[in-house]
Amino acid sequence: MLRYYNPSGRFVIGGPMGDAGLTGRKIIVDTYGGWGAHGGGAFSGKDSSKVDRSGAYCARWIAKSLVHAGLCHRVLVQLSYAIGVSHPLSINVNTYGTGICDETLLVDIVNKNFDMRPGMIIKELGLTKPIFQKTAVGGHFGRNDPDFKWEFPKELEIPAELKPKLLKNEP
Repeated sequence: MLRYYNPSGRFVIGGPMGDAGLTGRKIIVDTYGGWGAHGGGAFSGKDSSKVDRSGAYCARWIAKSLVHAGLCHRVLVQLSYAIGVSHPLSINVNTYGTGICDETLLVDIVNKNFDMRPGMIIKELGLTKPIFQKTAVGGHFGRNDPDFKWEFPKELEIPAELKPKLLKNEP
């Protein structure tokens, strides 16, 4: 078991200098309305360097990609990060019994297809562009906006032995 103790070093910048401090509103309505799990971190008021926002977008992108690829019909993707550690400390995939393979294999597929380091999420999803104002009206998910790249599934590299089992994209 790995343990991280203050991995980002000495903590001396806090308050408004470290964060805008204007978060916490609309976190359930901005995501899945209580239907899906939520880690508790709000998006609004945070820039893309905060994994509360970019990590949630990445998890959505992963989930949509797994379903689109036919690996499952329904999925919950959970990513867990620690301040000062660039990669997720844990990745959990729950298909609610709709997957074509073991969920640990799906985690392997996720690791092979997605770079979940915050800097790469920001780069791949174009999160340095001024797109966050659009999320204030209409939410962050379920929109067909070309700026919201997390809404468009990525084509996944899938092990050959799974290809004959792939599901059709219908619920």
